Amino acid sequence: MTAPLSLCVYCGSRDGNDPAYADAAEALGKAIADHGWRLVYGAGDVGLMGRVARSAQAGGAETFGVIPTHLLQREVGKRDLTTFIVTETMHERKKVMFMNADAVVVLPGGAGSLDELFEVLTWRQLGLHAKPVYLLNVNGYWNKLTELVEHVVASGFAGDDLLGFYQVVGSVEALTEAVEAL
Repeated sequence: MTAPLSLCVYCGSRDGNDPAYADAAEALGKAIADHGWRLVYGAGDVGLMGRVARSAQAGGAETFGVIPTHLLQREVGKRDLTTFIVTETMHERKKVMFMNADAVVVLPGGAGSLDELFEVLTWRQLGLHAKPVYLLNVNGYWNKLTELVEHVVASGFAGDDLLGFYQVVGSVEALTEAVEAL
């Protein structure tokens, strides 16, 4: 028996102010279940994180959550996951999540999601991995970020290859097609 494809999902511990973010999180969780994939995520039961997980669980997906001890209460650690891991630090959390995933998907989120995204982009830049990274650009949420990354490259602080380290997708359906092509 082979292991299911594992998607590491980075996203907000809040819902944000556009209902489309919550809809996309729930649709992603459903797509993960429908395709027999495994969700790897931050083990929270709040915000978009919780929505992705509950939707994936409702569809019967395997779920793999990783949370540091200091966030167990704040992010309401979701203990009914297939696998629930508690780490000492945020760095350990990010490492365990990434090492247990085949690809990364980034939904809208805040500073934590940006930290996670830039860490995997940096690791890629350093040649530490070649896993695909997808920005789920719900209602243009990531437009300004991609403009910033283009500015970083144009200003000579990164090579053009940085622009190829991630793929922007406009919908869960487009993401699903991209992941199925792996």
